[in-house]
Amino acid sequence: MRSRLLLLLLVCLAVAVQAFAQPVPTLKPGDFAAVCGDSITEQKLYSVFIEDYLLMCQPESDMRTLQVGWGGEVADSFWHRLGQDVLPLHPTIATTCYGMNDGGYGPLNPDRAAWYRKAQTGSVEDLRKGGVRLIVLGSPGCVDSDTFAGGNHQAAEVYNKTLGQLRDIDREVAGAEKVVFADVHEPMMQVMAAAKAKYGHGYHVAGTDGVHPWKNGHLVMAYAYLKAMGCDGHIGTITLDLAANTARASRGHKILSCSNGTVEVESTRYPFCFYGDPASPDATTGVLEFFPFNQDLNRFWLVVNGCNATSRYKVTWGKGSKEFTGAELTSGINLAAEFMDSPFRDAFAKVEAAVRAQQDFETNLTKMWLHNLPSYRSVLPNELAPISQIQDGLIARDAAYAKTSSDAIVPVKHTIVVEAVGQ
Repeated sequence: MRSRLLLLLLVCLAVAVQAFAQPVPTLKPGDFAAVCGDSITEQKLYSVFIEDYLLMCQPESDMRTLQVGWGGEVADSFWHRLGQDVLPLHPTIATTCYGMNDGGYGPLNPDRAAWYRKAQTGSVEDLRKGGVRLIVLGSPGCVDSDTFAGGNHQAAEVYNKTLGQLRDIDREVAGAEKVVFADVHEPMMQVMAAAKAKYGHGYHVAGTDGVHPWKNGHLVMAYAYLKAMGCDGHIGTITLDLAANTARASRGHKILSCSNGTVEVESTRYPFCFYGDPASPDATTGVLEFFPFNQDLNRFWLVVNGCNATSRYKVTWGKGSKEFTGAELTSGINLAAEFMDSPFRDAFAKVEAAVRAQQDFETNLTKMWLHNLPSYRSVLPNELAPISQIQDGLIARDAAYAKTSSDAIVPVKHTIVVEAVGQ
């Protein structure tokens, strides 16, 4: 009797764990990700960073991204429009970021909480019915502790509590619906506190209005979503053997030559690149030390065998040089983290420019053209064929923009030099 009771308890526990376990996200070649949200998404910053990563850092091949931001939107509005301007493009992945407007910029009341839960649940269900394979239900971010509500610290504290409560609802909905949850709120709160401790209260992480981040905050947001999507962060590994005078490279990189510690490499997989004055919120460089973007998502390893563990070596990559011990090089160094002035920076920027042009088009595509086609069908029921042709033409135009973004990726040739400099 006791053993049967124990077995029953174990079965119940297993069922409970399965009910609340988050599914393991899996990216596939050819996946098409729709990045959905309110005006923070429509800023086309974290959505651009996500597309940059999926295209250039290549967690899988032939991936596409669609920007679906709408200023002032709440979760309920997205729920009722996604069939018009998201699902017709047939994405296989969707990320959502709502809650900033849903909380009403004050304490959360039960009616708003219930309304938000219903809309988030409905959106997930309709995305799934529409054929979206991987759904990432993201939480809202945070408001800035120094710039929100004209610098009203108490108002910022109150609203960040509200955003945290909405985040908890998102987590619960994701668990109940068995989709992936992305916590955007907590990383932004942690980074905001750490960054202000170093750079001062003028270093905002949620923008000058306290709501819309600049590039620093958007990089944190992109990190949260890319991690939730299952990106493993391995950009590549270059292994140099000083004694054998040979080198080898992982997928996405090709050794062109190797001689006396100098390795020439051609790469089609880029490390993520960062720009700007570290002290500026409009840069992606200064915020990096406060969260593990490079460690988790941007590992481009150089491993050097044949080193004397206690000797020092100078590594030159592109325009930059740094010294490391032989032991450090044998263990491996992350070139993407050690060298901000990466040889990929110019090529990366060119691709990002194409991505921005694509996402600019997609704002009008989803907010205006596709969104309004159902109204035309209703008013002009005898003109369904030409209206469908217009829809097909718009979708084809977006695909052409996406191809231009993808085609902008060209092989980058770069050189790594390792030289002994003494004990």
